[in-house]
Amino acid sequence: MKPVIGITMGDPAGIGSEIAVKALSKEEIYENCVPIVIGDHEALKDADRFCGTNFMLHKINHVSEAVGRLGTLDYIDLGLLAPGSFIYKKVQKLCGEASFQYVVTGIKLAMENRLHAVITGPINKEAINLAGHHYSGHTEIFGDYTNTKDFAMLLASDVLKVIHVTTHCSMRDACDRIKKDRVLSVIKLAQEGLRLMGISEPKIGVAGLNAHSSENGLFGWEEEREIIPAIKEAKRLGINADGPVPPDTVFVKCQAGQYDIVVAMYHDQGHIPLKLSGFKLDLKTMRYSSISGINCTIGLPIIRVSVDHGTAFGKAGEGRANEESLIDAINVGIKMAKTKFNLGTEAE
Repeated sequence: MKPVIGITMGDPAGIGSEIAVKALSKEEIYENCVPIVIGDHEALKDADRFCGTNFMLHKINHVSEAVGRLGTLDYIDLGLLAPGSFIYKKVQKLCGEASFQYVVTGIKLAMENRLHAVITGPINKEAINLAGHHYSGHTEIFGDYTNTKDFAMLLASDVLKVIHVTTHCSMRDACDRIKKDRVLSVIKLAQEGLRLMGISEPKIGVAGLNAHSSENGLFGWEEEREIIPAIKEAKRLGINADGPVPPDTVFVKCQAGQYDIVVAMYHDQGHIPLKLSGFKLDLKTMRYSSISGINCTIGLPIIRVSVDHGTAFGKAGEGRANEESLIDAINVGIKMAKTKFNLGTEAE
């Protein structure tokens, strides 16, 4: 059977609905899964018009009603947006509430085993906080609503994969949170995530925190006290982990194939090289010619994969959003679902 994939629409004022209709206009998506958008009719209707995709919008009440056919967009309508109730390109409480409920609905359906994976469109953190939901991002929402304590953010482009020890916190807090148990946990999650992606024996490079991985204590003590003990314990458990590798070379080595993934110590240490590897900006048009890459949360009882970009309010409502990252996310979600649930397709 084909995996059933739920796609949460993201913030209605952003590009989430546009990239959804663009991605689902590709025939290859339907060859490998049954995609269902979780969102609102008003935004999907607009996106279909903006992008000229000419879908038959097929509202369903239950996942089993999806037809999974090119030209028909199966969607669950939460009915949170009345005509004219929201404005594109603007942070709004209503849109924050809507995007939050799309995510919660996707989680609920996946926890009930009605969806094999949840693919999330971009949300706006300010908007969801205005709506009274005090989370710093998707990762924390999924952790809370699946009652998961031990999870991590994994990013992937065509040439690089990164998983993070810390993410949405200040640099000062990040340094305080780099402890042996957390580093070890993320090394284990790196192995789990890559196995879901089809890499049976991952090679894991662990980045240092400090310049030159502290140069034997000259520039800091985190490597000696926290990171090296975690790597030693991972090796004892049979995990192929190496490091701490100086942060200015570990990503180069990973791209060259020495490692399958890098364990990064903090948000920007991992995000900057990942986005350099997958995003291409054309300065003449100020448009991204490529937005490649995905974000997934490893350690959850369900599969969650996301685009690796934001709501792009500046171009919302114009039909010119780039759907590449969403297509990547759907394809990774399909791969992980097939591995986790031992699914196949007729084509295989």
